[in-house]
Amino acid sequence: MRLDAVFTTIVSFGLVQSRAVHEHRRATLETQHVVSNSASGHQRHPLSIPLIQSEDNGFLTGFVAFGDSYSAGIGTGVDGKEDDCRHGLGSHAELIRAGLSASQGGRNSTAFQFLSCTGATTQEIISGGGESQLDTFNASLPADFALLSVGGNDLGFFAVMNACVFRFYNFYSGTCEAALANAQAQIESDQFEQRLQIVIMEILDKVRWEKKPWFFITVTGYARFFNDETDPCDDMSFGVWWNGPRLKKDLRMKMNAMVLTVNAKLRKTADGINSKFTKDKVVFVDYDKEFDGHRFCEEGVVEPDYQRKDTWFFLVGGLDNARNGTGANHISDIETLSPSSTLVDPSSCLEHAQRSGDWGELALCYMAMAKAQDPSLKLARGDFVAENSMWYVPTYYGKTFHPRSRGHEAVRNKIYEVWRSLE
Repeated sequence: MRLDAVFTTIVSFGLVQSRAVHEHRRATLETQHVVSNSASGHQRHPLSIPLIQSEDNGFLTGFVAFGDSYSAGIGTGVDGKEDDCRHGLGSHAELIRAGLSASQGGRNSTAFQFLSCTGATTQEIISGGGESQLDTFNASLPADFALLSVGGNDLGFFAVMNACVFRFYNFYSGTCEAALANAQAQIESDQFEQRLQIVIMEILDKVRWEKKPWFFITVTGYARFFNDETDPCDDMSFGVWWNGPRLKKDLRMKMNAMVLTVNAKLRKTADGINSKFTKDKVVFVDYDKEFDGHRFCEEGVVEPDYQRKDTWFFLVGGLDNARNGTGANHISDIETLSPSSTLVDPSSCLEHAQRSGDWGELALCYMAMAKAQDPSLKLARGDFVAENSMWYVPTYYGKTFHPRSRGHEAVRNKIYEVWRSLE
């Protein structure tokens, strides 16, 4: 597939210019729509703002981001108050938006619909649901391509993290073996692949791809979490409670294999969709190798290492690793909840947390339930999380095992590399 019908210029670090925009669209819109930061729920409704047009090109471009917390960029900073979808300014979608806007004459030259939401599954993207990202998508706005990251929540990533690594619900978290087996069963079944196919076809139909031959969808995978060859990490733990599970090599290998299997499933689905068209409509981007040397349990690292900026995944409560001068507001990550918050009410928090799929809300609820059942429980790191202030906002816990800002930079760069190879 050639992308010269879509991009005439892809300059390193984000300057992208759409030929399709030049050939097929003159600037007739007087407003641009961006996603609001309403905190009322997971859905985002467009907010209209004035559009500033460039006299030099007079054209608009735009794109849309669908998916889960890996796309939303949880933990990578906010401008003001964090929204319910945990959108972060350091997400690869925001980085691509910034580069595209710069190449088109400024922020208001690019219509960016940021619909990705923490906790989302394929079901939250497909049309017809109460929080459908596709139903929120405004196809009348410029959209020359889409970004899509989904799969981790469908396939039980959090259940594996909880049972095998963190044990938020302590002894009641279930066995690691059962969580891994359930995730493997989900991956091997045809259901996820079928739902993903529906998501991709509904996106293409929504933009009326037959009238936008340049439109394509970039599907991103996931990165392995661990270096699974180091021996010392066998004695280390990320467990939130004292005497938590160790990061044994066998566990690290199994969790890494899970990620690779998910990536293979995503690639297979993309290939299957493309086989139905004369020209490819889906590009799969596998950025896993970009994280080599930047995973947990690297050689010489004593985990959990809260000082190491070269680890590209978040730890529980860990700081971001945005480069000097590019950091955003992370104050909201360390705010505490009232002990009376419904998020930590052990008698009622679970239903809402499970419905949201938000890793942070699930972690908080499980910890509250564990503490209620065994008040003697001690946190693994009393020096880092005080007993009387353990109820941090969901992002504090939910961002764990998600890419930090430098990880998102690597994802963006790999996307650009793949786009260039397809020209």
